[in-house]
Amino acid sequence: MTGVGEPPDVEGVRYETVDDRYFERRGLKRYAGVFSLWALGVGAVISGQYSGWNLGLASGGWGGLLLATGIIVVMYLGLVWSIAEMAAAQPHTGGAYSFARTAMGPWGGFITGLCENVEYVLTAAVVCFFIGSYLGAIFETPPEWQPVYWIVAYLIFVGINVLGVALSFQVTVVITLVAMACLAVFWTSALPQSDFARYALNVGAGGVELPDGHGPFLPDGIAGALRQLPFAVWLFLAIEQLPLAAEESHMPQRDLPKGILLGMFTLIGSALLVIWLNASIPPGAFQLAASGQPILDGFAKLYGEGLAKVLAVVALTGLIASFHAIIFAYGRQIYSLSRAGYFPRWLSITNAKRKTPDAALLGGSLVGLLVMMVVWFTLGSDQGAKVIGGALLNMAVFGAMASYVMQGLSFILLRVRFPNMERPYRSPLGLTGAGLALGIALLTIAYQFQDPIYRWGVAGVAVWFALGILYFALVGRHRLVLSPEEAFAVKVERGT
Repeated sequence: MTGVGEPPDVEGVRYETVDDRYFERRGLKRYAGVFSLWALGVGAVISGQYSGWNLGLASGGWGGLLLATGIIVVMYLGLVWSIAEMAAAQPHTGGAYSFARTAMGPWGGFITGLCENVEYVLTAAVVCFFIGSYLGAIFETPPEWQPVYWIVAYLIFVGINVLGVALSFQVTVVITLVAMACLAVFWTSALPQSDFARYALNVGAGGVELPDGHGPFLPDGIAGALRQLPFAVWLFLAIEQLPLAAEESHMPQRDLPKGILLGMFTLIGSALLVIWLNASIPPGAFQLAASGQPILDGFAKLYGEGLAKVLAVVALTGLIASFHAIIFAYGRQIYSLSRAGYFPRWLSITNAKRKTPDAALLGGSLVGLLVMMVVWFTLGSDQGAKVIGGALLNMAVFGAMASYVMQGLSFILLRVRFPNMERPYRSPLGLTGAGLALGIALLTIAYQFQDPIYRWGVAGVAVWFALGILYFALVGRHRLVLSPEEAFAVKVERGT
């Protein structure tokens, strides 16, 4: 049975009683320790340091990007310390949805879960797009090949994820280490040949190219830097996914805080080296702003086209690491919401032998791939590439920022409403850190709306949210189940 007695009376929703077999069919297997969690967190993010961060360089220059990155680092430090506290107190697969469910009730939990759903499904799609971009450059194939690369990538890495959690984490560790090693090779190769003033500062006011470099540090002032906030987010986006592995971690109360904080500090150091050295060698910041493969462009200038392609095959592991880890994330995120009844329940059924959420993995992958295909074939290869690389990236960032607002608010409400809740780990930044994360996330959303490429995607996010809310209002809220996340929230609300 549910573990907390009869289904509770919660305004606006109804819980159904389920038997033990319901949860037996939705079991997970514990495997991960601190190192595996570190690899999952870093691996999920590392593609953002291979592609994506550079797309805003023309709208504020290198100095603008550095300032934006500093602001975003403050946001993520406040966020990850808040998440570390909440995840240790609520070690359930639901992650952000679980935190918001306890703090704000079923509707708050569902809206937060929907924000993360947009983030992870579309982030995987954008990373897959960059994988195709790298492969197209390596093999010199025409644009028409891109959908083939996407389909093959999804088939391979969804396949690895459904083969079992042990294999999934083992692959994550290996490709994350290879991705970090490839970046280290790039840093050591670029450093002796870097010319910061000549190449990194070759963007002038209004986004014009300065052929001889030595331009202003902030060519468009503070406003130009703030416009780059959504792109700086890409350097760290998805580190917050670690709590989704809570029920597959041996000691989540101890290991989740360690894993997410180690991962965050690793990524801060790596991000600063990437934006400094990648922009400080040819082709320079201006041309990097239009590149789908900035690390490959850097390798090409350092070693020539032939050897660069060999190195780019290795560099591709950075994108693969993130793609693989984010598939893991949306599989668990969909599984958790489905197990609790917010999404259709069949999506949470796990494989009887391997205990992997196969239906959730396949469902999320089909949605992401479908979005890419619709954009590509509706707009054509040239315009489709711009929208997938730009608008979908911004849509994923919007979903992330909305979830960060909800998680910051959840932390504050949990501290205020339930001060005596057991907290095995406490954030050293407390309410200040959560408030900073919430405020900077709102600021980033405000600047996203000033981006004309992003506005195209607003309708897509609105449709996504409308369909999700409609399903929950008509069906899901009448069929909730006391999953571990829901049972914990009910116990806290009852004060038991």
